[in-house]
Amino acid sequence: MSSVVVYNLVKTYAGGDRRATDGVSLEVADGEFLVLVGPSGCGKTTLLRMVAGLETPDSGTVSIGGRDVTYLPPRQRGLSMVFQSYAIFPHMKVRQNIGFGLTMRKVPRDEFDRRVKRAAELLHLEEYLDRYPAQLSGGQRQRVAVARAIVVDAAVLLMDEPLSNLDALLRLQFRAELKRIVGQLGTTTLYVTHDQAEAMSLGDRVAVMRDGRVAQLGAPLAVYDRPADRFVGGFLGSPPMNFLTARVGGGALAVGDASLQAPDHLSTWEGRDVVVGVRAENIQVATEPAAGWVPARIEVVEPTGAALLLTVRLADEQLKVQAPATFPAAPDARVHLRAEPAALRFYDPESGLALDA
Repeated sequence: MSSVVVYNLVKTYAGGDRRATDGVSLEVADGEFLVLVGPSGCGKTTLLRMVAGLETPDSGTVSIGGRDVTYLPPRQRGLSMVFQSYAIFPHMKVRQNIGFGLTMRKVPRDEFDRRVKRAAELLHLEEYLDRYPAQLSGGQRQRVAVARAIVVDAAVLLMDEPLSNLDALLRLQFRAELKRIVGQLGTTTLYVTHDQAEAMSLGDRVAVMRDGRVAQLGAPLAVYDRPADRFVGGFLGSPPMNFLTARVGGGALAVGDASLQAPDHLSTWEGRDVVVGVRAENIQVATEPAAGWVPARIEVVEPTGAALLLTVRLADEQLKVQAPATFPAAPDARVHLRAEPAALRFYDPESGLALDA
């Protein structure tokens, strides 16, 4: 068993004035790929480093495979790590870089060759084993770093933004490769990124972090579809979730002069404002009016290839709408909008928390 359990982890920096992690608790199941995602400074890398043994928590515990490792050095934790920088040795050939951990463990030569060969095959590095890092591209160097991490057959694999130094195309390609490799190995993996697309595509679950805490933890699509608060909805998604202020009254939601049907669970908010959240792809747009559609005006048109991203003005609110690439859109054009009631999410305007049905 190689589960990872962190309980109530607290780490304070800057003379005790700021908590990098503020009582974080979560569990990574055996064989699970869990992604920590959030903006810079949210505590995700600090959390990973405490699991790795590179930082010592002020309080709380870290367990791996049911064993308390909170104060053990990294080498005694049964894990391997891939850093943001490649951190490979420039004076060693790829073969020696991949097998460095095996060399330190004094693994016999035949086993060394077998395991290095297997890791190289998984990462498509067979033809580069006798090259030096300077002879490799950035993507190939990152493959070497991952191969070195997996060759030791550690119980847990930790990754700290391993794709951030790659260009956009390489990042997409390597992301798919990484998912294939980790899935094939079945290694328990804790992965840190600030990139939402990486988090959504790689993780079995994602933990969205904010200010040293886990704001929401769940399956990627569940977190995306039903954000627990406005922060999560505004962080996940490109573009992020739209938020509109609406007044509840008479079974309707008033947004300026527009009116939407209010769900039953908002009846206790009669006469008060709520925040309505809706994703750009869940808003329908048309050029002609129809019953139940509300008028708006296009401000900006952004072609993205497969679709158009429209910035539109609805009453005093601005929102993003995704339209088909063939939609006849132009700045200042009048359009009409509609969203299925099931696609709307509602939030407390003060706390930002979801108002669940």
